[in-house]
Amino acid sequence: MKTFSAKPHEVERKWHIIDAKGKVLGQVAVEAARLLRGKHKPIFTSHVDTGDFVIVVNADQVVLTGTKENSKIYSRFSGYVGGKKVETPRIVRERRPILLVERAVWGMLPKTRLGRTQFTKLKVYPGEQHPHEAQQPSVYEIR
Repeated sequence: MKTFSAKPHEVERKWHIIDAKGKVLGQVAVEAARLLRGKHKPIFTSHVDTGDFVIVVNADQVVLTGTKENSKIYSRFSGYVGGKKVETPRIVRERRPILLVERAVWGMLPKTRLGRTQFTKLKVYPGEQHPHEAQQPSVYEIR
């Protein structure tokens, strides 16, 4: 018996829509990362991009549990003296709501060339509308 290894040209990609309205951010990110990596497929191979495309709609209405809306901190550093920027999810939601979902999903993907390629298949939109109707995406329900 030989070990199966998927080839990039053998992978069949589908499109999934996740509606984040009223859902917990972490649960949305877990399912999106799982679909992007292809872990839901029987042909999953860790070093090959076997994942599907994921569209997340209503990203501006995603929910954070507990007091994370005001107490969680997103920080970045420019490299210069005094260049540390700190934001809470409430501020990020006002400025650019899709960033909450993108950062959560990025944290669950591998930090390699493969992870960056998989991340490009994530499409996040703040409202109901998205320009991917031609791909005939299927609705993916989060339990």
